[in-house]
Amino acid sequence: MINLNLRVRRAVAEDQQQIANLMFYESNMHRHLDWRTPLDWLGSSNYWVLDEGNRISGALACPEDPSRVAWIRLFGYLTHLSASEAWHPLWDMVRTTAVEQQNTQIAAIVVKHWFQSLLLASGFELKQNIVLLELRGENFRSFPMPQDITIRPMDENDLPAVAQLDLEAFGNFWHNSLDSLKRARSQSNYASVAEDSSGLIGYQLSTGNPFGTHLARLGVRKESQGRGVGTALVSELIRSLDPNRMARLSVNTQADNMASLSLYKKIGFTLTGEHYPVLVYPKGD
Repeated sequence: MINLNLRVRRAVAEDQQQIANLMFYESNMHRHLDWRTPLDWLGSSNYWVLDEGNRISGALACPEDPSRVAWIRLFGYLTHLSASEAWHPLWDMVRTTAVEQQNTQIAAIVVKHWFQSLLLASGFELKQNIVLLELRGENFRSFPMPQDITIRPMDENDLPAVAQLDLEAFGNFWHNSLDSLKRARSQSNYASVAEDSSGLIGYQLSTGNPFGTHLARLGVRKESQGRGVGTALVSELIRSLDPNRMARLSVNTQADNMASLSLYKKIGFTLTGEHYPVLVYPKGD
């Protein structure tokens, strides 16, 4: 039965408290791991709520960043609705406005099975899987630093060049925008860049967590790959860590990224067995 009291509308700043309550008190929740919280995206395009008599019963946020790619940053709903009742009116609006009118691809990294089932039933398709690797201190294999490479802490002036390198290394789908990289650097425990005589050729950003350290991003310019730049950045990161933070170093990468997997395994990382599907609509390239 269609709930005639439900109305889809754009989220506005005044919705912040109700969306926060939805996020923190409801179990039916998908959140994208991000340098911003879902509340930080309020005011962005493709941020919609289900209004039920001035009560927000659901929210779907998929702002576009980077260009033409909108990750689902938030989907949640109150328990008196079913997942389907909350999802379909919100998704219909996003599909019409973002996909059909703006030619934007919608993407999600799925953690919970119920959300994966919902997306697959709505026409989303698997693009690839994200896998998790970890490195224990006793398994670390050190490699000599290439003589023609210098590694130093990243500063704010590096960010435009880092953003360009990131786009060239990862492509638009996985690209971190300049704004995202600014936020990432401000929240990182340690960020560094690699340089040679041509300029900036690689970078890494890492964060702390209760279990140790997470290598959040590692990028190397394509023409500099195969020279040991990535290995040097990770090795320098490990040498910089407090011993307590070295208890466990984790990293994510795509399951089909053979170069990345080879690099991490060479250093001593091992797969944990955890994987997270990346679903997209429409499929595209």
